[in-house]
Amino acid sequence: MTADSIVGEFLSLKSETDADLLAMQCGDFYEFFAEDAEFVGDELDLKVSEKSAHGSTYPMAGVPVDDLTPYLKALVERGYRVAVADQYETEDGHAREITRVVTPGTLLETTDPAAQFLATLVAVDGRYGLALADVTTGEFLVTTTDAATDVAAELHRFDPVEVVPGPTVRDDDDGLLARIRDRTGASVTDYDDAAFAPGRAEHALREQFGDATLDSVGLNHRAGVAAAGAVLAYVEETGVGVLDAMTRLQAYDPGDHLDIDPTTQRNLELTETMHGDREGSLFGTVDHTVTSAGGRRLREWLTRPRRDRAVIDRRLDSVDALKDAALARDRVREVLGDAYDLERLAARATGGSAGASDLLSVRDTLGVLPALAEAVADTRLADSPLPAVVSRPDREAAADLRAELDAALAEDPPKSVTEGGLLRRGYDDELDDLLDRYEEAREWLDGLADREKERTDITHLQVDRNKTDGYYIQVGKSETDRVPDEYREIKTLKNSRRYTTDELAEREREILRLEEARGELEYELFRELRERVADRAELLQDVGRTLATVDALASLATHAASQNWCRPAVVEPGPLVVEAGRHPVVETTTEFVPNGVELGNGRGFLLVTGPNMSGKSTYMRQAALIVLLAQAGSFVPARSATVGVVDGIYTRVGALDELAGGRSTFMVEMQELSNILHSATEESLVVLDEVGRGTATYDGISIAWATTEYIHNEIGCKCLFATHYHELTALADHLPRVANVHVAVAGEDGDDEDITFLRTIEDGPTDRSYGVHVAELAGVPAPVVDRSRDVLDRLREERAIEARGAETGSGGTTQAVFDLSAGTMRTGADGGTEPEPEPVLSPETEAVLDELESVNVEETPPIELLSKVQSWQRRLED
Repeated sequence: MTADSIVGEFLSLKSETDADLLAMQCGDFYEFFAEDAEFVGDELDLKVSEKSAHGSTYPMAGVPVDDLTPYLKALVERGYRVAVADQYETEDGHAREITRVVTPGTLLETTDPAAQFLATLVAVDGRYGLALADVTTGEFLVTTTDAATDVAAELHRFDPVEVVPGPTVRDDDDGLLARIRDRTGASVTDYDDAAFAPGRAEHALREQFGDATLDSVGLNHRAGVAAAGAVLAYVEETGVGVLDAMTRLQAYDPGDHLDIDPTTQRNLELTETMHGDREGSLFGTVDHTVTSAGGRRLREWLTRPRRDRAVIDRRLDSVDALKDAALARDRVREVLGDAYDLERLAARATGGSAGASDLLSVRDTLGVLPALAEAVADTRLADSPLPAVVSRPDREAAADLRAELDAALAEDPPKSVTEGGLLRRGYDDELDDLLDRYEEAREWLDGLADREKERTDITHLQVDRNKTDGYYIQVGKSETDRVPDEYREIKTLKNSRRYTTDELAEREREILRLEEARGELEYELFRELRERVADRAELLQDVGRTLATVDALASLATHAASQNWCRPAVVEPGPLVVEAGRHPVVETTTEFVPNGVELGNGRGFLLVTGPNMSGKSTYMRQAALIVLLAQAGSFVPARSATVGVVDGIYTRVGALDELAGGRSTFMVEMQELSNILHSATEESLVVLDEVGRGTATYDGISIAWATTEYIHNEIGCKCLFATHYHELTALADHLPRVANVHVAVAGEDGDDEDITFLRTIEDGPTDRSYGVHVAELAGVPAPVVDRSRDVLDRLREERAIEARGAETGSGGTTQAVFDLSAGTMRTGADGGTEPEPEPVLSPETEAVLDELESVNVEETPPIELLSKVQSWQRRLED
């Protein structure tokens, strides 16, 4: 094919797709041309050359066929849609057609072990429909909800890589789509409005899953139907070829799982830290899985804890058995270490991209199932739910498929599926016949050199093959005068000459015919084998889910054993009572001081006071994480724990400035508080840290006070509330469910210079915040710390504070003296006389006095108070 026709075909195919880029197969390479070549050259650091066509020069960049996946992944992760045109044979030579359009949510060949969800979202009749599909595993979930906040929480929980919104969401004036873009980091793709039509979507679902599926899974609202149908249409149009891997549609109710909004997921650092790192998160800490599928399952449990006690108790029973049986647990993990990701292998098989090595991985992983069944039959595990978990897949069908693959596949097949060498002898009679003839021809060639040496008496003679000359006989120049007449010279080299013969040429043609026939037949047989594997996708998914579940349970057991965690008593409903609890992440990096918590039996709201940096936030987070772990089915870091099932965990811990988005820290704080007060129920757990601190002191106290009353009186949920507003501690005398606890400090006799934060929680309120001591610990310069102590002592004693000013012309020091008890100010120089008792004050001075009067001296942090005093001093000097 000429350069003109290749480039012309590329440009023609590119005009047929709305993808950003086109990769077109040309033999052993995928090529990019024109602007696409320049673009990928810059993005992927590929070498760009030039090809002349149509009288013009076109840039060209290419990658080997076997190396396309990492380049596709890199482009897709940057948010680009890439069309792939594959080459096929025709009578006239080669032709190409676009076989798929790869997007973030349809990249089948990902190497990322995490789930790769594609989400569709639509609003119909006042409800939102949300569908989530992982094309790499075939997982397909759908739900409906009335609230946009639920949609945001679910998207944050599943963390999709691509979101396809329906027309009603794209046109939504409430900014839902903007929030999705900001909060998920997913690629957002517009798609055909017609795909979201409920009628068309229902038809697609019935074709995929059968007529009874929609009723049997409880998918009875048009919003969910529209979202799920749009997923099928989008996946089918991209040509990813994995619809057959979507064997099961699961409708779920978000209420079956613990409600954890995006803010809480971030605050509790469930899957990543505040800095975006996996290490240091809850998942990163407890993840000891040995398979990528097991890691996905464990992450799912931590981000979607259950409310069903039966599910929770089954997991706890399994973890309990594995924790106590160390040798059996090690054997289970050893067996699982030989498993590959069956769910993804099934998707590759149904998509037609699985190679021989992938099918070998399927074979080997199916062999793990009986070994795992034997491992969990251990007497120490036999009475746990584990044997029932392992027996869920059809083990006989799995064994049959494994035996078929073992009989078919060669042990060390080539990467290419078209060059032969994929299948064993004895698998197919026709293939065996071809192999016999091929080996016979090769044996003739292998013995040709020896036969010719003996026949011709030529010593320096060898038979070889290359791409240019094919098979040839090579003779050293010193002996070329003895070559037989039937030798035809084909090349002269410096020290030798190459020849061929009619018989050798015929044998070469025969070998090439046999190689081609073998490759074609093996490829056809392999495709049939791969299709039979694809037909068993549901079986492979069942086995894969089983292995992943046991791996996640073993991971939790391994961590519980190593960290001495206890089994929680999960009750419904019930209190939260933790004895000697610890933070599951912090305890792994530092010597941790355990603390208990009791919420229930008339004590449902804890006001937590104590110094900064003393551990209040850690204490509250550990309580929330213990509840979350228990409802995920995990042991917990405590000496003992009773956990009453909650329907949601809501936190407001710290605030992230969003000034670039026009939202101040205080606005973010209030919006988060608003979400909690609207979302929490009597069965929830709420964790609040310093509500109201982002505004003026009196405003902050007022908000915190009213929030406490509202949660106590109206919501009635379990709550931990850390505050520096000591006025709130008086509420314990008036609200029956409110109790005070504080972080103990050694040296509470008033000596701020010699105190120690004990990090122990004790009943009752604290008396002060020790802010100056914290400033000293933080490395604030000594003069500032010393001055802070002086100011604080005067404030405590309601004595006058002298704001040091500039020197006077006579060498004295001007003083602005604030008498807090009298509410007056006097000025003068050192050694000077008192001014008149009732001086006429300037407007600026009166403004300063007004500000001073509004300051709550006892509750304003010392450094903040010192800053105010310095500000007043500068204003009075002016």
